[in-house]
Amino acid sequence: MQKTRRLTESAMLIAIAIVLELISKMFIPEQPFGGQITIVAMLPIVLIAYRHGCRWGLVASFAYALLQMALGAKTVSAAFLPGYFGDGAMIGNAVVMCLLDYVLAYTLLALGGIFRNRIKKGGLSLMCGSIVALSARYLTHVLSGYILFSGWAEWYFTQEGFPAWGQQIVASLSPAALGWVYSAVYNGMYMVPEIILTAVAALVIAKAPKIVVKVS
Repeated sequence: MQKTRRLTESAMLIAIAIVLELISKMFIPEQPFGGQITIVAMLPIVLIAYRHGCRWGLVASFAYALLQMALGAKTVSAAFLPGYFGDGAMIGNAVVMCLLDYVLAYTLLALGGIFRNRIKKGGLSLMCGSIVALSARYLTHVLSGYILFSGWAEWYFTQEGFPAWGQQIVASLSPAALGWVYSAVYNGMYMVPEIILTAVAALVIAKAPKIVVKVS
């Protein structure tokens, strides 16, 4: 009975996450090279890990990661075409993108349950778990961005309309350091607001005691 409830609840929360993301795509512009702020679409996945533990959270998060790949089929398929990564190794880069930006990034949302038995207050525990989980996702995107797109760093910081400090960064950093800064800045433009919004939403929904009940 408990396994059935866990499966049913997880499926419902994953469905809610997908719906929130699809709604977000209707109203919130996507970043030029991918990435988007959502209406706390990650929170339902974090909640699964909090309510049922990180082990089950890994299963649910991995399933969600595969669904994310399906939703991003257009981008994923384009990555395997010539020219997507410039002159880079096409197949190898596409596989790295799939593993880092989809499989690993979203599976790490299972870290949302990391504080479920360490912090007694449910709201604080869920909030801290969401911060850790989404920060892990952010760092994975930063790593992916550095590996795959650091060649765009100089253009990004010197493009027309970019603040003057972009030129200073390009002049003062080595190419490797510039690549890391570029990836951190670019991915931070949508992930930092996402982390903040999700953390606040976690505190809000925790005011309903039944939501932060640990089922297993």
